[in-house]
Amino acid sequence: MNNEPTIYLNGRFLPLSNARVSLFDAGLVWGAMLFETTRSFGHRPFKLRKHLGRLHASMAVTGIECGMSIDALEDVTHELIRLNEAHYPADVDFSIVHNISPGPSLAYAEHTPEAGSPTVAIHMSSLAASMGALANSFDSGVRAYIPRQPTIPARFLDPKVKSRSRLHYWLASNEAERQDPGSWAVLTDDEGYLTEGSGSNFFVVRDGVLMTPEPRHILRGVTRETVLEIAEALGTPWRETNLEPYDVSVADEAFFASTPYVIMPATTFNGHPVGNGAVGPITTQLLDEFSRSVGIDIVAQARAYGVQEP
Repeated sequence: MNNEPTIYLNGRFLPLSNARVSLFDAGLVWGAMLFETTRSFGHRPFKLRKHLGRLHASMAVTGIECGMSIDALEDVTHELIRLNEAHYPADVDFSIVHNISPGPSLAYAEHTPEAGSPTVAIHMSSLAASMGALANSFDSGVRAYIPRQPTIPARFLDPKVKSRSRLHYWLASNEAERQDPGSWAVLTDDEGYLTEGSGSNFFVVRDGVLMTPEPRHILRGVTRETVLEIAEALGTPWRETNLEPYDVSVADEAFFASTPYVIMPATTFNGHPVGNGAVGPITTQLLDEFSRSVGIDIVAQARAYGVQEP
C-alpha cells in the first residue's frame, strides 16, 4: 500500500504530496470554484449521483465546464475510493470532495501551461477526527447564534450554486464564535428571515410540525432533502416556510443538517434554551431513522471515533 492517500487532479491519480493547483487558478484569483462534499456510510458513498448532479447543475448555471460527464466523474470517484480504501479501516468512514474551477486564465499563460484548461480535483479525508469531536454534542446539542453577517441574497449570488465564494459564511462563523464561543451561526436574509447555517441547513419543530426555511436563499442540501423524505415516511408533518428568530425562540426543538454529521441538535438559541433545553424526540427519531436507512448508527460511530487513540 502506498504510504499516502491518492488524489485525482486533471486526469491523473497522484499521491497527495504531489497535488498542485496553480497560483493563478480562477478558484484562487476569483473564488470561481464549484464543489461538492459527499460522505460514506460503511465505505459506500451516500447519494454520490445526487451530489454530482447538483455539481453539474452548478456548472450549467455558472458556465464553468469541466469536460467530464456525470458518468465520468462518478467512475473516477469510485476508482479513487478503490485506490484509497486501504487507508481507512472498515469502521472509519470518509468524505469525498470534488472541486472544479475554470483553471488559470489565458491572461496568465506565460506563468502556467495549464492556462485555459479547467481544474478538476477530487480528494478524500477521514471523518474520524471531525465526527469524534462532535460525539458529545449529539447528546447535549449545540448552541445556535444569529450573527450580524447576513446571507447574500440569491439575486446577487445564488446559494443553490455551491461555490467556494464563502467569505460571508466564514465571517458569520467567526462572529458567532467571538460572541458565544462554541456556537454555530444561523444566518438571516435581508428581511430578517432565517436562511441557513455556514455550511448547513436549519430546522425547527413546533407542536409536532417540522419546519425549515423556504429554498429561496439557501443551498438545497442533499441531507436536507433526505430529512424531509424521512419525515414524510414517518408521517411527521413538515413545511417550508419563512422563519423568524421568534419562531426558534418558541420552538420545541431545533437542529442543523449537513453531510458530515447528518443531524445535529441545537438546544440553545441566542443564549436561551430551545424548548426545554434538551434534544427533542422528533430530532432523535429522524436521526435514528436516518441511521437505520444507511445501515450505520451515526451517533455510536461518532462516539467510537471520540475514544480512538490519536
